[in-house]
Amino acid sequence: MNNESKLDKVVSEALRYRDQREKDYREQALKMYPWVCGRCGREFNRQNLRELTVHHRNHDHDDNPSDGSNWELLCLYCHDNEHSRHIDHVKGSGEEHSAEGAKHKPFADLKAMLKGKD
Repeated sequence: MNNESKLDKVVSEALRYRDQREKDYREQALKMYPWVCGRCGREFNRQNLRELTVHHRNHDHDDNPSDGSNWELLCLYCHDNEHSRHIDHVKGSGEEHSAEGAKHKPFADLKAMLKGKD
């Protein structure tokens, strides 16, 4: 077996393992939580359930406790938004990886700023 065939086999096995792991925690989360997006409140049924995803709160897809404490169900749009916000936060803070949400509060001094506009 040449190196390319070995690499193809390793990649194929890794993808199969990832798909199986994802299927397992998704099935658990769908049994555990109501079929509602945790952000926008959109409700799902069997016809559109494929649009409801499992989000890992700490962004670690290998952290899958059986109690579901690291999961939340999000629709495709809210899930994409959450990951975009996380990427922006990590880039802005210079951190390698952060499980915390964004801390920037752009309107924190709005009252003071508006006071001077009178």
